[in-house]
Amino acid sequence: MSVPAPTDILPHRPPFLLVDEVVQLEPGESARARWTVPADAPFFAGHFPGHPVTPGVLIVESLAQTGALAVLSEEANRGKIALFAGIEKARFKRQVLPGDTLELEMVLTRRRGPIGEGEGVATVDGEVACQAVLRFAVVEGES
Repeated sequence: MSVPAPTDILPHRPPFLLVDEVVQLEPGESARARWTVPADAPFFAGHFPGHPVTPGVLIVESLAQTGALAVLSEEANRGKIALFAGIEKARFKRQVLPGDTLELEMVLTRRRGPIGEGEGVATVDGEVACQAVLRFAVVEGES
């Protein structure tokens, strides 16, 4: 089975699409994806001059987009959007530098109607960069 492109499922577009490739997808259950952080990303100019580091909030967002792949690939959610409803237990274990490739994995752990939760981990070269529990709400997209 082939996997879709991120833009086949996600409403995000550059410059805020933080997933380059879908690696594995189990609709309604889990997703694995990759994001190679562009070495020339504009945010590196200010975060931090002379020592560029990917902002943690963007790493968490890339995990959220990975979770959205699992949620929005369900037939009942096609065309909808997934919004943050909460971020818990976010831990950052290593810096993510320009050109690093984040391996992203989200497993959906709880669902009740349009609200859900997932556990995510982002790694670089097999080392954990970030772990978090993310809550989401699925809402109608464009009308």
